[in-house]
Amino acid sequence: MRPFDQLTWVKGLLAVSLIGSLGILACKAAKPNESSDISSDDPERAAKAMEKVSKYMPSQLEVKGLAIGDPVYIRIFKKERQLELWMKGADKSSYQLAKTYSVAAMSGEIGPKLKEGDFQAPEGFYATNKGLLHPLSRYHLAFNIGYPNAYDRAHERTGSFIMVHGGRVSAGCFAMTDPMIEEIYSLCAAALAGGQNEVPVHCFPFRMDAEQMESFASHSEIQFWQSLKPAYDQFESEKNPPQIDLVDRSYVVANSTKVED
Repeated sequence: MRPFDQLTWVKGLLAVSLIGSLGILACKAAKPNESSDISSDDPERAAKAMEKVSKYMPSQLEVKGLAIGDPVYIRIFKKERQLELWMKGADKSSYQLAKTYSVAAMSGEIGPKLKEGDFQAPEGFYATNKGLLHPLSRYHLAFNIGYPNAYDRAHERTGSFIMVHGGRVSAGCFAMTDPMIEEIYSLCAAALAGGQNEVPVHCFPFRMDAEQMESFASHSEIQFWQSLKPAYDQFESEKNPPQIDLVDRSYVVANSTKVED
């Protein structure tokens, strides 16, 4: 049975996730010291979004051999201000590009997030899961991408509550507008309900082709960016999310060469 056939079950999971979200502190998009982003004016918001999306999204996905509930992989490109949502159909060997979204708001510039309050959006390899869904956000719907990750902590980078959310304001998060976050959130939540343990969210400074890497060769962050490129290249080649580990404080991509700090 395709996951979309279990829509009622998915809605039930979304409703349960509202309870857990009450303990989550979300993106501080307006004020970096704001302690909470909880807005409980519509506790069924996520279920309503899923219901709305399920009326038109299946036909859009079907032409690509995809369905609501299929595994999801997200790539974000800061310079291009784009979020790509990839999915893997039940009968597919690799991921297909389901949709590309424009990032409505993203503070800072290219370069990784280094510390709390620097208003930078992260770069690196992150993931969201059921516990990081935040359906009660004042920015409509949101999910935490899991910053700081093990690499960030190893390099003493600080910060918290970095989200992909609705609206058009940000101070380190990725704001996607309310209509777009309804699609992105619903597809991620359905994938998690369908058995995906986590949705990878990989954040890049730009599309890391040879020309762009050359154009930024003198940038102060080029060595860090070179550590991200093997994952970018592997996905470009294989269209399956790369396996990424941390070895000696460095990102290591399976079947690739380690890049030193």
